[in-house]
Amino acid sequence: MMRARDSWTSPLGLALWVLTLTLMGEVTQGRTLEDQDYYIQEILNRDHYYAFPEPEEEAATEQPREEAEEFGRPEEKRQPPKLKPTKKELKPKKAKKEKLILETPPGKNGNRKSEKTRSHDRFSNGDYESQIVSEDIRENCPPLGLETLKITDFQLHASTVKRYGLGAHRGRLNIQAGINENDFYDGAWCAGRNDLHQWIEVDARRLTKFTGVITQGRNSLWLSDWVTSYKVMVSNDSHTWITVKNGSGDMIFEGNSEKEIPVLNELPVPVVARYIRINPRSWFDNGSICLRLEILGCPLPDPNNYYHRRNEMTTTDDLDFKHHNYKEMRQLMKIVNEMCPNITRIYNIGKSHQGLKLYAVEISDNPGEHEVGEPEFRYIAGAHGNEVLGRELMLLLMQFLCQEYRAGNTRIIRLIEDTRIHLLPSANPDGYEKAYEVGSELGGWSLGRWTHDGIDINNNFPDLNTLLWEAEDRRNFPRKVPNHHIPIPEWFLSENATVALETRAIIAWMEKIPFVLGGNLQGGELVVAYPYDMVRSLWKTQEQTPTPDDHVFRWLAYSYASTHRLMTDARRRVCHTEDFQKEDGTVNGASWHTVAGSLNDFSYLHTNCFELSIYVGCDKYPHESDLPEEWENNRESLIVFMEQVHRGIKGIVRDSHGKGIPNAIISVEGVNHDIRTANDGDYWRLLNPGEYVVTARAEGFTSSTKNCAVGYDMGATRCDFTISKTNLARIKEIMEKFGKQPISRPVRRLKLRARQRRQRR
Repeated sequence: MMRARDSWTSPLGLALWVLTLTLMGEVTQGRTLEDQDYYIQEILNRDHYYAFPEPEEEAATEQPREEAEEFGRPEEKRQPPKLKPTKKELKPKKAKKEKLILETPPGKNGNRKSEKTRSHDRFSNGDYESQIVSEDIRENCPPLGLETLKITDFQLHASTVKRYGLGAHRGRLNIQAGINENDFYDGAWCAGRNDLHQWIEVDARRLTKFTGVITQGRNSLWLSDWVTSYKVMVSNDSHTWITVKNGSGDMIFEGNSEKEIPVLNELPVPVVARYIRINPRSWFDNGSICLRLEILGCPLPDPNNYYHRRNEMTTTDDLDFKHHNYKEMRQLMKIVNEMCPNITRIYNIGKSHQGLKLYAVEISDNPGEHEVGEPEFRYIAGAHGNEVLGRELMLLLMQFLCQEYRAGNTRIIRLIEDTRIHLLPSANPDGYEKAYEVGSELGGWSLGRWTHDGIDINNNFPDLNTLLWEAEDRRNFPRKVPNHHIPIPEWFLSENATVALETRAIIAWMEKIPFVLGGNLQGGELVVAYPYDMVRSLWKTQEQTPTPDDHVFRWLAYSYASTHRLMTDARRRVCHTEDFQKEDGTVNGASWHTVAGSLNDFSYLHTNCFELSIYVGCDKYPHESDLPEEWENNRESLIVFMEQVHRGIKGIVRDSHGKGIPNAIISVEGVNHDIRTANDGDYWRLLNPGEYVVTARAEGFTSSTKNCAVGYDMGATRCDFTISKTNLARIKEIMEKFGKQPISRPVRRLKLRARQRRQRR
């Protein structure tokens, strides 16, 4: 027994004993992690997140300086990376590009970087290995996805929180607070205490090369809270942390000087790890520790990472996935036109305040003219210049339609041959150029939203709702104010009116072309909003305010939302404060927030066009790397929504000689909203499936009524009308043809005969 004991207490025996226990632990832990579901692993590994340390327990949340320095530097024989001095002491220059790679031993985090990227010079510190890998050029890593919601709430943790609505899950770049800033939807993560031991942490769930941090203050109407400086720490197991260094000391990064403008800080050396933590060191004097953030990083390849492969989205479409400035947008339009000259046409509808032309692309089998019986459809994007995703989706859509037409896609060929499609990618090019200058993550929530002269195009149209509703309340309807094609007030047409040039150009475009259906693409949410956008009741900011065509609008909104990859997903996290799942990703605009003079309401009351607002993504200006996924999210929806223009009834209103009658009124029994025919007498009336009593009438003509049935199959029901002139109209026509004097006797004779007929009755 003594010999056996002596053998185990010898150095060699002790080493063998430790090695045996280590291998047994690795095998056991590896088998357990493989068998468990990923989310169960998350719950098991997160106990320490809720053990919030008191101020004196700093060692539990922040690594001691001596240990951190030893962990972050190589052996004595190897020199630490040298960073050139900068103008600002806190921000070193990036002349010498290096990357710090942290490795976790097997059993701690099963992800390892491949051998070919490792340095041959290594050093050990406990169970960890680190090495420096030099790089000549810093890789431009994209955001991890806090703003786009790729990073889930389960991946965000914090030391303490002030309340649930200010939890770590609210610490996302550009997240917006609710109007009441209540316990559920506030505008940042806010620590429960204002001290140096607070932190917010992001779990990338895989080894990631972190390159930078973007921060904002708290979004609030009433409070001013932001962090003015902070440290950055990284880890592979969320227990042992390394602080990012500036030479031999911890690096303090400059934070924000106000609450809305994002501030980017690049790490002096890219760091590879799984977890990253922000530790505020100072904050606004009169405020609290509150921040929103985004992390820049490149996930490292790992085919064994099930979570990543499960959520990976790719596209097979060969399109130009990038952000295009004004010049590049024109060049891309020209390329599409040259590829498909027989079905495309480029034209402009006017100019912006800065003189940039508002270019549109027409896609049709006979571009350049309105074909009788063919409906007109439009997409408008970029009314808010910083909502860039819609603009890029329009550029991708025109490429896709051209390519698929050339490839013989029967669905696309039928759509193009039966529809005249208009795409206006940038209604506010001046605003876009402002947002483009700072890039996808640094523009904040509003830079570039307005035109150059500070006007919000989306709400810059005449308020025709008030004119209609006041007339109805005074019972002057429909004698003085019709229920459709309400004229624009004179004050709006004056030169002194606060109306953007871009707005006037869009109105002229809408009046020139008889659009039937349209969608304006916006950003910052995932929902389709339908009119009315303005509440009818005074002193209310939210109220369900339906149009007479509410059922049609609901279907149109649902047709887009239901075919979008995320809008109707009940598991999806809300973008900011509103949960639209109760209406399947759709909402009545006025019940969301009231807007006077919206594009949707104006289009409905002044023209035949049914217009909806389509909010295509939580992130207004997504990173270029996110465009393929956003295209996949919206591609089918964009096509399905265009196909809805062929829903309802269509036809031509002719006179007794077979000539089309312009401006003839089409009324549907039970629907208090009419439409009018185009210059050639053709019309399109959007309706849901059912039986309808339809009447056609025109000034100087008799009316005609028919029963028209709308089926469930795609394609409008043909419903033509022939109406004849009234006697009074015939008299006027004769007078215009021959003049007053020569036909005074025939006119008297006709009037006498008409009087005699009335007397006989």
